[in-house]
Amino acid sequence: MVRCRMQDRVRRSLGEGGCRIEEIFKLYSLAKKQEILNGVLVENYAAEGKSLARVNGKVIFMEQVVPGDVVNIRLTKNKKDWAVGQVLQVEKFSTDRVEPFCSHFGVCGGCQWQMLPYERQLEYKQQQVRDNLSRIGKLPLPELSPIIGAKQTKYYRNKIEYTFSNKKFLLSDQLNDPCFSNEENVAGYHAKGFFDKVVDIDTCYLQEEPTNAIRKAIKEFAIRNGFSFYDIRKHEGLMRNVQLRMCRTGELMVNVVLGHEDGEKRVALLNFIRDQFPSITTLLYTINTKWNDSMYGLSPQVFFGKGYVIEMLEEFQFKVGPKSFFQTNTEQAERLYQVTREFAELSGNEIVYDLYCGTGSIGIFVSRKAGKIVGVESVAEAVADARENATLNRIDHASFFTGDVIEICNDDFFQSNGKPDVIITDPPRAGMHEKLVGKILEMEAPIVVYVSCNPATQARDLNWLGEKYEVTKIQPVDMFPHTHHIENIIQMKLKRKG
Repeated sequence: MVRCRMQDRVRRSLGEGGCRIEEIFKLYSLAKKQEILNGVLVENYAAEGKSLARVNGKVIFMEQVVPGDVVNIRLTKNKKDWAVGQVLQVEKFSTDRVEPFCSHFGVCGGCQWQMLPYERQLEYKQQQVRDNLSRIGKLPLPELSPIIGAKQTKYYRNKIEYTFSNKKFLLSDQLNDPCFSNEENVAGYHAKGFFDKVVDIDTCYLQEEPTNAIRKAIKEFAIRNGFSFYDIRKHEGLMRNVQLRMCRTGELMVNVVLGHEDGEKRVALLNFIRDQFPSITTLLYTINTKWNDSMYGLSPQVFFGKGYVIEMLEEFQFKVGPKSFFQTNTEQAERLYQVTREFAELSGNEIVYDLYCGTGSIGIFVSRKAGKIVGVESVAEAVADARENATLNRIDHASFFTGDVIEICNDDFFQSNGKPDVIITDPPRAGMHEKLVGKILEMEAPIVVYVSCNPATQARDLNWLGEKYEVTKIQPVDMFPHTHHIENIIQMKLKRKG
């Protein structure tokens, strides 16, 4: 029974982007151009959610499978030493597989690893860090500390965003059924690989209630009152997105994003939300007439409440607005910052430079054990938040500056703020610019703590930093259970001269 449900899940997860029965015959007719391989054993996990197999010495990368599966695949790319395969059918399921707990698994594009036991997910993430650091970093490495897993593997996100659309993503068994139409108003997540279609979500397990209740109530109110839903191709429609931020303090912020202004409908909708959900402490709306969903350049307006929420990490308070960046897993963010503080080896007198400081969360978190915090961030709004957060926590030995580290950290800056004893850097997924690496090498801080959400780019940067630094500690942290994403913290110390 369980095996049949697994097979059904795999077929359904192929959806509009998968291979319908009639298409499989077409694929086989193209076998000479796009080779089909049967009975391929998936051997191991690669990276970025992909798994791999080896056929006649060639490595083949695939998605939506796990080690131990035996699959039939079509090669979509076929190079001399490697290939990419699209899974047509799973002939035999791995004994490692478990039944996914979400009915939308494999369709909405999130939680890619629900079919793996959480312990196995952690093993593969640890492997990902080890492989990237050794193959790309090419530096002598200490032993990796065991990955810090999450105690809570459901309902762990403090922020989530749902999309409204007038185009519904249909599953493979719904495509030719006249009872189903993709011309339907829905609320949920973009289907994987489809920018213009949205999966109509029933229950999402990423955030605690009332997240699902709020999304469903807004959707039903909008449909009942004839509100138009956004059409991404035509760039028209009123209902566009809704963002929810839930804090451990109990505060709840909701930001409704509309495609254009319609005062009467907007007020009716917001009054409905406020009356239906008294647990909401701050309700905002944002008019977005841009082609993309980014909040950059937009101005959220307060409908009621103070316009922000307060989140806590240990005893520290953080003001989080609708455009603020804050780690989306509060429990694991606290653990991440605790390790960062430990790796900084602070005694109370050090000058700490917090690069890519964002809203100042890491700098503020380590501030009790530092003599001075100097934060640098290119986004002016984030720097404003960092200064407010320092004031909120009565921290008077932290300063935050707007601009590019490469340009700011010159001799005059060092003269005013002091040269760093410890550098903490937490760059985006793309990693650090080579010029910034050069600047860090120039600063020669005794300790560098590198927090990364992408071990591959982190490894590249470590290779550059290896000119003057050695890796002394490594600690992976799982921030996003059931996904392939992984955070990693590295401690580096300046090599002794001579």
